[in-house]
Amino acid sequence: MLSKNQIKYINALQQKKFRQEFQAFVVEGGKSVLELLHSPFALASLYVTEDFYKENKPLLDKQTIQAEIVTQSELERAGSFSSNNAALAVAKMRANEPLQVAAQEFALVLDDIRDPGNLGTIIRIADWYGISKIICSENTVDLYNPKVISATMGSFTRVQLYYTHLPSFLATIQAKVYGTFLDAQNVHQMRFASEGYIVIGNEANGISAEVEAFVSEKITIPRFGQAESLNAGIATAIICDNLRR
Repeated sequence: MLSKNQIKYINALQQKKFRQEFQAFVVEGGKSVLELLHSPFALASLYVTEDFYKENKPLLDKQTIQAEIVTQSELERAGSFSSNNAALAVAKMRANEPLQVAAQEFALVLDDIRDPGNLGTIIRIADWYGISKIICSENTVDLYNPKVISATMGSFTRVQLYYTHLPSFLATIQAKVYGTFLDAQNVHQMRFASEGYIVIGNEANGISAEVEAFVSEKITIPRFGQAESLNAGIATAIICDNLRR
């Protein structure tokens, strides 16, 4: 049974200031929790329904933290999901460590992506296309936001994020930097280098002037209709697909 204090603590982790204070975050739902249990993230607490425990007993019994069996209604009171009949976990945040591309590797660079759903989708897209590193501006939405974690569908366990001042970071790198713009080279007609960085801009304003100064090759997704813009997640998927084509 979840105590009032446990529920209060888990509820508090919905807010960034408490996540930072406790260096912990919440993962909800059976699939995401199972992904978490197979990842390098340190587990702090684990709550599961009886059915979920029976279905995953061998894995749950291996964990260093013992799973506590609770009811579905308790999971729903503690978390942000309107319906959760499986599991909820509290995990420890990773240190914000610098990331650099290696040979034959690409990383995404996110310039002030503010929407949690977009960030979660971009992480999932990166995972699909084998991109394991994302460099984020300081104002990009927090990875550990519950809506971001949910939208990744478990991909947050395989893709590393590093938050930093982007102009300072980009000033230190040698690899090619691609940036997405409305009027630039057609992504369908270009060849990418063997490694580099791909910058995705803010949903409303695109890539900032400070970051644009470090873009060595501007690319665009050609428009054939009348839509004003593309969702940041969709644009990322199209760019990544052309990168891997």
